[in-house]
Amino acid sequence: MRIGVRSATRSSGPARIGVARNGSTPRKGAMFYWLVKFVFVGPFIKLYNRPRVEGLANVPKDGPAVLAGNHLSIADWLFAPLAIRRRVSYLAKSDYFTTPGFRGALQKFFYSKTGQVPIDRSGGDAAEGALVTAKRMLAEGRLVGLYPEGTRSPDGRLYKGKTGVARVALETGVPVIPVAMIGTNEVSPPGPFRWRRRRVTVKFGEPLDFSRYEGMGGNRFVERAVTDEIMYRLMQMSGQEYVDVYAATLKKAPAPLPIGDGLAPTLPVDSSGRPVGAQGDEPADRVPDSRAS
Repeated sequence: MRIGVRSATRSSGPARIGVARNGSTPRKGAMFYWLVKFVFVGPFIKLYNRPRVEGLANVPKDGPAVLAGNHLSIADWLFAPLAIRRRVSYLAKSDYFTTPGFRGALQKFFYSKTGQVPIDRSGGDAAEGALVTAKRMLAEGRLVGLYPEGTRSPDGRLYKGKTGVARVALETGVPVIPVAMIGTNEVSPPGPFRWRRRRVTVKFGEPLDFSRYEGMGGNRFVERAVTDEIMYRLMQMSGQEYVDVYAATLKKAPAPLPIGDGLAPTLPVDSSGRPVGAQGDEPADRVPDSRAS
């Protein structure tokens, strides 16, 4: 296991430091987290929404790992941790911590006390700071939840992943567990807060192995290939249609893209130009390749 915490400056190889294998480092709000999970919120969600869980054995019992999930709803970060015995820390947009008024204060209290970490999503140096934060938490032996899409899907489809998760994976060497959320957008859809009685499925996939790219952190082509492999696996697990644009771009557009125009994630190709399949049972010649579209 290799893992490093570095400054915002990119480099090609990870630093090596000690890792808390059991993830037992004392952290602020730990008691409140477990009370929310097992007393205040968790039992209600389990009874009301009866979530199905698949592939729980794929989540390591100790040591650092990244949970890379599709993002359908604000409810995603509740359903995934409920299925896991370990504590999960998510990087959450800073807006959740700065909303004015009573609702904002309550929201900030809840997110802070459950161990969620505010990040600035404006890009540039702010994005670098978020990656440094993720690597620091992994160095403490934590499970860190990240959403490659960077924002919630506006229409239930899967959107192009940003390369931050790939950078963290390549620079630390920790396993990446794909997590597919199904139905959370029916429980709490975009817009005013609502919580519906709908059944949710949470799927934990097998850890993705990127050891073939060891020492190639900082290469933007490799980072894109790794990101697309993660998104391809999420597409397989969730059954979502893939759209080869960033969700944040679509939210700013005057009109949504028509259904059916999505392109599957691009995967690496071999010497003959045929796509190399991501981990799974699907033959490589059936792997969608957006470059052929």
